[in-house]
Amino acid sequence: MAAQLFRIHSDNPEGRKIATIINILKKGGVIIYPTDTVYGLGCDITSTKAVAKLCQLKGIKPNKHNFSFICKDISEIATYTKNLDTTIFKVMKKALPGPFTFILESSGSVPKVLKTNKKTIGIRIPDNNITKMIVEMLGNPIITTSIKADDEILEYTTDPELIYEEFKHKVDAVIDGGYGNNVPSTVVNYTTGEIEIIREGLGDIEQFL
Repeated sequence: MAAQLFRIHSDNPEGRKIATIINILKKGGVIIYPTDTVYGLGCDITSTKAVAKLCQLKGIKPNKHNFSFICKDISEIATYTKNLDTTIFKVMKKALPGPFTFILESSGSVPKVLKTNKKTIGIRIPDNNITKMIVEMLGNPIITTSIKADDEILEYTTDPELIYEEFKHKVDAVIDGGYGNNVPSTVVNYTTGEIEIIREGLGDIEQFL
């Protein structure tokens, strides 16, 4: 059965459509959704079935891949990370929501969810109303990974119609929230107690330091 396609207003997401997507997530579905950077593949982190499906779709193993969690706010981030000291907390408070992925030490909650011994976790709070409403209504983060394009020029697929055609028999739902960006998030590592930019992306972290 083909995935459901939801066209959702990016500024004022329709609650009824988001509620249907939440139901899909809670049943172990995998979705494609917009962020403030590129489109992503995501699922409910509490669903073992969904995480396994996501890994199978990407051809990866949970303990080998650097997934990120999309959280609703910094207080939720604290559940899945440790050593969230004053330095990084102040930076994140200014930078989020925004186009950043913060690599932090994971708390004991992460291995339980992913059934791995990963010591670090990526954290995102995208500045996108659709994504924010999804994690708010779901009640816990979604695990996410970016959609890469098989293209020599464009690294990421930006057209939701093309994304749907490619993935409609692989996922459970695709959200069309308008054209995506072709530049990923800036990745900031803070696992050593020092801020280190390990990938330059859409966000400029320097303005928040």
